[in-house]
Amino acid sequence: MISVHLARELRAAGLRWRPSNGDRFVVADRGMDDEVFVLSDMTVELHQYPTGPVIGFNGTTEWALDSLDQEDALWLPAEHQLRDLLGAAFLRLERTADGYDVVLLDDSAAAETRASGADPAEAYARAVLARLSAVRTRASTR
Repeated sequence: MISVHLARELRAAGLRWRPSNGDRFVVADRGMDDEVFVLSDMTVELHQYPTGPVIGFNGTTEWALDSLDQEDALWLPAEHQLRDLLGAAFLRLERTADGYDVVLLDDSAAAETRASGADPAEAYARAVLARLSAVRTRASTR
């Protein structure tokens, strides 16, 4: 699982979350960064309102949080979700002496690029960050 810090970087870089069952998240900046929640139809579920998505906590007796606006939740994308975000640019995952490298095809340079991490999820997250940064850079130079 990626760190809260890395999840913040992804969100700041423009990664948007479309919540679905099984997604993990934290309620950041409320003293709960270490408490990971999972969206589920049984306890925590997503409600669609005209004002936007709200994450509902049903049946919780431990604390009095009935719902949470989506923007107050910080998504912790899973390894497979990060890999899916890379799409056709993803070539392979390699084990290295220091951890893992995600190898991507950089279409603009017709070359391979790498993103490293201590574990596969971190390497995938760093690769997504690199792709988001590249998109922003290309957009700003137009």
